[in-house]
Amino acid sequence: MKVVAFNGSPRAGGAVARGIEVMADALRAEGAQVEVVHVGGLAVAGCLACMKCRRREGGCAIEGYAVAEARGKIGAADGVILGSPTYYGGIAGNFKCFLDRLFFSGRDMDYKVGATVVSLRRTGGVSVFHQLNNYFNLAHMVIAPGIYWDVIHGNSAEEAERDEEGVQILEVQARSMAWLMKAIAAGRKEAPPPPKRKRTNFIR
Repeated sequence: MKVVAFNGSPRAGGAVARGIEVMADALRAEGAQVEVVHVGGLAVAGCLACMKCRRREGGCAIEGYAVAEARGKIGAADGVILGSPTYYGGIAGNFKCFLDRLFFSGRDMDYKVGATVVSLRRTGGVSVFHQLNNYFNLAHMVIAPGIYWDVIHGNSAEEAERDEEGVQILEVQARSMAWLMKAIAAGRKEAPPPPKRKRTNFIR
């Protein structure tokens, strides 16, 4: 089992990083390989809606290393973790740009397992949790079940570590993720093929 985790926080060693590491430790205990990629500190341009990624091989048409590299990592992975801090009740800005381009240009995410890590000081994390899960849902992925919203409180890695309930929530989610990846691998031959999408506009 291979998992790639994308840390969308500008702080490489902050609360999001600690939350991802909690999940990574639990996943490694289940036999998974986990790679953590810090993208939150990169300057990433937003999607231009040029649609070139739908008409060409190789993904996003915008030049740059981060999104192209991430596409390859997801292609080789069985599971994906997305981690973001809470900024005004939403995903960190440059991480949103990264995810928009990454998922819109993606083609090979069917039935991979997705999980999230959200950090916050006080409130607003549930909105970020739902926003991150939208990427998984619309990419035909399977979202790992948990026992609560996957948020961890703290302005630093040390503060996040003291959120005992948040740590437990992430550990449970990681174990669910490992189980799902094993189950999907065992039953992949029986999985229905991705549908050929029908796309319509309301205005004609």
